[in-house]
Amino acid sequence: MNARCLVITASLLLMLGVGTGAFGAHGLRAHVSPDLLAVWQTAVLYQMFHALGLLAIAGLAPRLHAALSRASASFLLAGILLFSGSLYALVLSGYRLIGAITPIGGVSFMIGWVLLALAAHRGKWAP
Repeated sequence: MNARCLVITASLLLMLGVGTGAFGAHGLRAHVSPDLLAVWQTAVLYQMFHALGLLAIAGLAPRLHAALSRASASFLLAGILLFSGSLYALVLSGYRLIGAITPIGGVSFMIGWVLLALAAHRGKWAP
């Protein structure tokens, strides 16, 4: 994914994060338990932080190792879809087994951040 696509994707994910956060605060509050509302807010928080990570990768792209930064972005995006997506689905459906997917998203986040560190380590940093 090139820097332009990353910025577009991250921007849309951030916009959706604001929307899902507002939906949780105003639309779900009367319909789900406080513990499920906390799960929803965790999904929003992780989506927002990792979408900002995608923006950081786009901004740093000229300095990063290209293949590693692309892999990093892919893992962060997969993490958003798997981690936050599974938590959103769990809250909306009430089907707790969906939560079994969540750790896969968490591992995707961790791999994405390690790959970003490697991309920076192997990148071009002029003095």
